[in-house]
Amino acid sequence: QALGKRKTMKSNTMIRVLVIFAHMTANASAFTTRPTTQQPFLQTTAIQSAVDRGYDTPIDISEVAPRDTSSFEEWSYNYGIQRHASHRLTYAQDGWDIYAATSSDDDATIIPGGTPVLCVPEALILSSNKAMVEFPKECMRAAEKIVYSVNADSEIRYYYLMVKILVELEKGEGSAWFPWLNSLPRYYTNAASMTPFCCLCLPSLMRKLAVKERGNMSRLSVSSIKLIPFLNDDTKYDTDLVNWVYQIVYTRAVESPDGDLKIVPMGDMFNHAGEYPEIEPSYDEEGNYYAYTTYDIPPNTPLRISYGDPTNPSFLFARYGFLDDTTPATFCKLIPPHINKEMEELGYCQKRMLFYKTGDVSDEVWDVLLYQHLSSTKIGDKRMLMTSHREGDYETKQMLHEKYYGETSGLLLEHIEGFIAQLDKLSGKVEGRSVEEHPRLPLILKHNQFVRDTFMTVRNRYFGY
Repeated sequence: QALGKRKTMKSNTMIRVLVIFAHMTANASAFTTRPTTQQPFLQTTAIQSAVDRGYDTPIDISEVAPRDTSSFEEWSYNYGIQRHASHRLTYAQDGWDIYAATSSDDDATIIPGGTPVLCVPEALILSSNKAMVEFPKECMRAAEKIVYSVNADSEIRYYYLMVKILVELEKGEGSAWFPWLNSLPRYYTNAASMTPFCCLCLPSLMRKLAVKERGNMSRLSVSSIKLIPFLNDDTKYDTDLVNWVYQIVYTRAVESPDGDLKIVPMGDMFNHAGEYPEIEPSYDEEGNYYAYTTYDIPPNTPLRISYGDPTNPSFLFARYGFLDDTTPATFCKLIPPHINKEMEELGYCQKRMLFYKTGDVSDEVWDVLLYQHLSSTKIGDKRMLMTSHREGDYETKQMLHEKYYGETSGLLLEHIEGFIAQLDKLSGKVEGRSVEEHPRLPLILKHNQFVRDTFMTVRNRYFGY
């Protein structure tokens, strides 16, 4: 009865969508009347769940379960999602990922920049703000208290989206979002999905990110969910189900300009692009979602948005489970025992302390290495370094770099050699381990090799081997 005011029944959602759809059709000339599907090559024969859950779940969440994209595409049309005639959902070669792309049909044409390729009605968008209104405070108070007690208050928006999806899952096919839910991935390769042994095969910074992600999932799991009175006991105590919902929210939710956290069905099918994303999302005054092309897009091209800083592939791997090998640079992994304000003033942060794939090293790395050397040897020159940096005195700063290049280059080489040795040691741990038991190991090895190759390129650029 506490949830009697919910407006999540399928009929109410459809009515809201139809009203919005009627409003949007006046500006729908760029969209097709009914999208066609790029047929996947993956087998989608119904299979039994690999895990005996002890009760029936509305959706098979085992990692090998097929994704029903056909029903999702039909649902998207019936509920007013508008797509450009060239917008397709396509299976990746690995057979797991499904992503948006332009058509590869013979009659496909270039989509001009600034063209809307997708529009999703506001009523279909899952929102943390809407979830906080939907679920009465008195019903959520005990669960919220647990979330705050484990210092996860910054994750409360994600938490409410998790609860919203759990509520919809309990409705089964009666949920307005069931076809979308049944199209979502079950298999993940991010940090939250890794085994403890997988984490041991990661370099220090990546391991720290992985432990953080796994810890965050644990904090938002059954310990607090079990205190939500309107969820069934089967749902509350199903750790696998709650963890799957965690994965959905943390890999598909995006922050909108107004600070709300949203999951946009069909809009969540855009993969990540590093420097040149094809798509720029936006919202109109009514909260409807639009995706516009950022430049002229030829046929058979992935449609992608930016998930975050392209020079931080470790975070993208930890959160989303993919390796962005198109990134132009990566954090140099230089982590001093103590980072003071002067080092931060010189530019110490992961976004600026970079090793480039070309072999170049950012100025900030050289500045911090020089600062470290002078801190233990030449206090007067350290003061000169800071003064020249603050005053923009490039000549003095360059003079100091030239004076101590032998020492700073030695520190750089020592760091490179040490980190390469660490990566080689980590890769050696994998020998003899079963990929079936630890299926994320191949991707972890690929990540480690990507970092190693970047370090080797830097070493060759400055030291000739």
